[in-house]
Amino acid sequence: MSLISPDSPTLLLAHDSDHVVTGCFAGLEIAAWSRPKPDRESPNEDSAAIIPVDDQSAVLVVADGLGGLRGGHQASNLAVRLIADSIFASRDSNLPLRALILDGLERANQAIKDLGIGAATTIAAVEWRNGEIRPYHVGDSMILTTGQRGRLRMQTVSHSPVGFAMEYGLLDESEAMHHEERHLVSNVVGSDDMRIELGPPLRLARYDTVLLASDGLFDNLYTDEIVEFIRKGPLARSLHRLVTAARQRMTERTDGVPSKPDDLTVITLRQSRRCRVSS
Repeated sequence: MSLISPDSPTLLLAHDSDHVVTGCFAGLEIAAWSRPKPDRESPNEDSAAIIPVDDQSAVLVVADGLGGLRGGHQASNLAVRLIADSIFASRDSNLPLRALILDGLERANQAIKDLGIGAATTIAAVEWRNGEIRPYHVGDSMILTTGQRGRLRMQTVSHSPVGFAMEYGLLDESEAMHHEERHLVSNVVGSDDMRIELGPPLRLARYDTVLLASDGLFDNLYTDEIVEFIRKGPLARSLHRLVTAARQRMTERTDGVPSKPDDLTVITLRQSRRCRVSS
């Protein structure tokens, strides 16, 4: 088990380890995990960042470089680096975290376009400050929050034709997971028309769990399965059980059961009284 630093950003770039990365600061217990898809020989195209700001705030980011396009891993790496730089370099300023996150996303969008190779990435980010979260996302990496008893308190909508069809009730989750166009994404970092979606602030209850993940999780496990894994129990252990189940699903070929091999990155977090002061 590796430790997340409370004093500088922790970046997971081309990460390939079965160990859960953990941290405890700013009032949060954090667990993170990232690996390429089973039997993949090329680099993991997912990236992630855990960015401490002060004793009461932090930012968590998951980026999923688009497969099938050149430079997917470059795009996700650039995105998390520039967001982390934007936030950490200005953490002592009077600027709100919202402005720093948006600035980082805009810088990432331009830098990825400047590569000139058609690369792109999705982004899921959570701003944490003194008991509240706020989600930001571009694309189909997703964020959800569940209570200890399994009540889903928040879930982002994927920026994709299938995601919007689910939101409007045209597809149920089972139909969506087997849809032939599930891989299509309609909003990415690295495009002229990137759109950043900001969710409303949400005050967490004591035992709520927040999850950010690339689509490799939601293409292989149903939402209620994900919630059941993460809603209770030690955070690192529940995360490892979750990703083990997702990777097992990726390698199975059972009729009617979703199975899509893919890179997978997940960050989970909960409030913790023992994590209130950075050390």
